[in-house]
Amino acid sequence: MKVLVLGAGVVGTTSAWFLAKAGHEVTVVDRQAGAGLETSFANGGQISVSHAVPWANPAAPATTLRWLLKEDAPLLFRMRLDPLQWRWCLRFLLECMPQRTAANIKQIVTLGLHSRAVLQDLRRETGISYDHLEKGILHFYTDHAAFDAAQEPARIMREHGCELRMLAPDEAIAIEPALRHAQQRIVGASMAPADESGDAFKFTSGLAQRASQRGVEFRYAATVTRLVASGDSITGVVVNDSAGKSNTLTADAYLVALGSFSTQLLRPLGVDLLVYPAKGYSVTFPVEYPELAYSVSLTDDARKLVFSRLGERLRIAGTAELGSNDTELNPVRCDAIVRRTLELFPGIARPEKAEFWAGLRPSTPSNVPYIGKTKFRNLYLNTGHGTLGWTHACGSAHAIAEIVSGCDPGIDFAFTSANR
Repeated sequence: MKVLVLGAGVVGTTSAWFLAKAGHEVTVVDRQAGAGLETSFANGGQISVSHAVPWANPAAPATTLRWLLKEDAPLLFRMRLDPLQWRWCLRFLLECMPQRTAANIKQIVTLGLHSRAVLQDLRRETGISYDHLEKGILHFYTDHAAFDAAQEPARIMREHGCELRMLAPDEAIAIEPALRHAQQRIVGASMAPADESGDAFKFTSGLAQRASQRGVEFRYAATVTRLVASGDSITGVVVNDSAGKSNTLTADAYLVALGSFSTQLLRPLGVDLLVYPAKGYSVTFPVEYPELAYSVSLTDDARKLVFSRLGERLRIAGTAELGSNDTELNPVRCDAIVRRTLELFPGIARPEKAEFWAGLRPSTPSNVPYIGKTKFRNLYLNTGHGTLGWTHACGSAHAIAEIVSGCDPGIDFAFTSANR
C-alpha cells in the first residue's frame, strides 16, 4: 500500500520508518529543508515515562491563577479571541478532575512504557546514535506541598508499571552530586531509573537517513495546504513547493503527523481536533566546566524545567505558553530559564554562551495524543503529543503502522476512532 505521511518531525519520521518496515511504500512531506527541524529540533531531550502527570490536574486551576500575570510563569495563558483556545481551556478544566487525571495518567504511562521499549529495540536494530544516556530521570521538589501532592500520582504510575522511587534530599544529591549547591532548597525527589535521555533532532535526522536507505521518499520544502476528500475517502494532498508551485500527491492512505498544524488542516473536512500550540523554550550551553555539570537527567518541579546532558552540551527546556502561535523568542522567558539554571548550579555556564530556541508543542487538554483512525477510511492521525512527543514517538509510530496495516497494535491505549 502507498502511504503518504504529512510531517517529518520525530513522530512523522518514526511513523514512516515503521510503515516502511511493515512493507508499505512511504512518502514523507515536510515544509522544512530536512527532518526534525521544528518542534523536534531542540526539545528537552527526555524519554520520560515518569513524566506522566498531565498539566491538567487538580492543582492546576489554582496554580495557573497564581501565574496568570507573570510573564516568566512556567505555564502562561495568553487569552485570545480564538474559539479553539476557549474550547481547549474549558476541556482542560474538565480534565483537571481527579478521576480524569488518574485515567489520563494511565494512558500516558501505558504509551510511554510501550514507546520506550520500542525505542530500545530500534536502537539495537539500527545502532543509531543520538547522545543517549540510560541513567534515569531524577525529579526534585523545592516545595513541601508539591512533594506531598506528588505521592498519589506516583502511586498511580507505579500501579501501571512505571518504576518510581520517592527519595529524601540526601538520596537525590547522592544520585546527582551537581545538585549539592541546591541541597538546602530540595525537600524531596523521585527517581525513575529506567527513563532515558537523548537528542531528538539527532535521532530524527539519523532515522530519516536510514529510512531513505530503506526506500522511504522524503519530499522537503513542500508545504501541505489542504486535503482533498470525496465521499468517505481522501483522494489527494495539495502541496506547494519552494517556488510556490502547487501540485497534488496521491496515495492509498494518508497519515497526519503535523503537530500543532494538524488542527487547521483537518477542520475543513469536519475532523475536529482539540490540539493547541503550547510554546516551549530551551537553552543549550556547551559543557565548559565538567566538574560542575550534571550527567543525570533532571526535572525541576517548581519551574517545570528539564535538564539533559547531550554529549558535551547541557540542554535546559520547559515552560508552556498558550496563545503565542509563533516561535519568536521572548527574552523574559529565556532569561528566566538561565536564571533558574544558575541558581541551582552556580557557575555551570556563562550566559553569553546560551543558545535559545522556541517551538510549538501540539497539546491536547488531557496530554493524551490522537493516534488512530478518522471518519475517512484512509485517513489516520498521529498528533497531539504535547511535551511528550520524543517520549511517545516510537510507540505511537509502531502502533499507527499496525493500525494502518489492519493489525492489532497490541497496546491497551484509547486509540482514536470515528466517534472520538
